[in-house]
Parts: sequence; structure tokens; C-alpha cells
Amino acid sequence: MLTIYHNPRCSKSRQTLALIEENNQDVTVVEYLKTPLTNDDIKGLLQALSVSPINMMRTKEAEFKEQNLQNADDETLINAMVSTPKLIERPIVVKNNKAVIGRPPENVLTLF
Repeated sequence: MLTIYHNPRCSKSRQTLALIEENNQDVTVVEYLKTPLTNDDIKGLLQALSVSPINMMRTKEAEFKEQNLQNADDETLINAMVSTPKLIERPIVVKNNKAVIGRPPENVLTLF
């Protein structure tokens, strides 16, 4: 079973979800803008992705610059993703304890 952290307004997120469905994978869709992630959720995703918080963020978003996150520590970045979910890179797809960011969407194929 896969879980996709999805933003339906994002073309890459829609393409990744379509790829999952085309490959007949069972998937749970979490629209993280409607169901915000907790601090523990973010930490779990970071561990599954094996990346630092900055690598799970959309650093080109205006909110990133407005919150002055350029040189922030990891805990500050995690808290920013909790309070401003728009900063989370998308989509993130998880299977068991492994996750990938669907940029490009084909990255998800490694989980099948």
C-alpha cells in the first residue's frame, strides 16, 4: 500500500498519482493542505526520504523568503513546514519505511 502526500493543484502531483493508478497500485491519498502534517509526521517523512529538512522544502515559495528560512536550523525548518504546509515539496510517496519525492513522477516507480 502506497501513501501519496498530494496537492491536486500541482501538475507533478497529479502526474504521480496517475502513474500510481496506471500501475494498479493501492494508494491512500493525503491532501496535506487540507489535513496538515504534524511535527512527528514531518520527521517520519524526513527519515523515510533520508534527507535533511531543506531538501523536503519548496525553497522558491514566497513564504520561504518571507519567513527568512534561508539559514534556519532543522527544527525551525520542520516547524515552518508544520505551520505552512505549502512549503512541503510535493508529491511525497511512501511505501513501508521508504519514501520518494515525485519529481520527476517516475521516481515513484522505485517503490513498486
